[in-house]
Amino acid sequence: MGSLVRLLVGVQRALPGSVWAVRRLSSGASEVYAARLDGSNEGIAEIIMSRPHARNSLGKVFVSEFFDTVDNLRHDSSVRVVVVKSSIPGIFCAGADLKERAQMDNAEVSLFVQQLRKLMSEIAALPMPTIAAVDGFALGGGLELALACDLRVAASSAKMGLIETTRGLLPGAGGSQRLPRLLGIGLAKELIFTGRQIDGTEAQHIGLVNDAVPQNEEGDAAYLRALELAQEILPQAPVAVRMAKLAMNRGIEVDIASGMAIEAMCYGQVIPTKDRLEGMSAFREKRQPHYTGK
Repeated sequence: MGSLVRLLVGVQRALPGSVWAVRRLSSGASEVYAARLDGSNEGIAEIIMSRPHARNSLGKVFVSEFFDTVDNLRHDSSVRVVVVKSSIPGIFCAGADLKERAQMDNAEVSLFVQQLRKLMSEIAALPMPTIAAVDGFALGGGLELALACDLRVAASSAKMGLIETTRGLLPGAGGSQRLPRLLGIGLAKELIFTGRQIDGTEAQHIGLVNDAVPQNEEGDAAYLRALELAQEILPQAPVAVRMAKLAMNRGIEVDIASGMAIEAMCYGQVIPTKDRLEGMSAFREKRQPHYTGK
């Protein structure tokens, strides 16, 4: 019974909460910041990584600001989709900041990697869908960051890999767990054991990314495709989408019978919503529904 209560609490926490005050920050102000889009993209928020001198490597300030950004987004019921992108051409995230890491003792390294693992879990737990736009290198912790997102779009020329074994390590921010769940244990072991890097085209072929697109002159082809994907999600009922995400994320970790119970609890959260009534009315009246997230 205790497990059932904990699952129900998780469902309730995933429901939209209060709106946070959004402001557009300059890339010079922060290494990681959020921006809300407007016009036809209203409802899409971006998490923008901007640490050009260190190729968006996962340093202390970068990670701290990422935590703050995710925490703010979590409570914004007006955001229906989040796109994670880089402002640096040719780079998504280069992984660990090895210069910082070299200054840490063993205990500090362990604590910092625990924080990285927690950050990836916080990204994965965002209630709304998240899309990683991989327009360049996503290596080590950079790929683990993309794996923490619900969907991934890559430029065909982008390079991805969990390369930790080539540095005397293993993936420590969720990669050893999320990659097997996504690709299957055999292929995940092959990629991790070898530390192999693959391009976006191969990543799509094996199911690591949802789509791979030819890179353009501006270097933002994956980002533009991610926006298109986000625009497909925008018109759908927000509470239903959030509950569908929660049902799948929780259900994939348990046996099928427990998964059905999770689905039932999530479905129960959607039944009393105004959006459900709007969906039925729109169907009867042969018009497009207008969902408000209520």
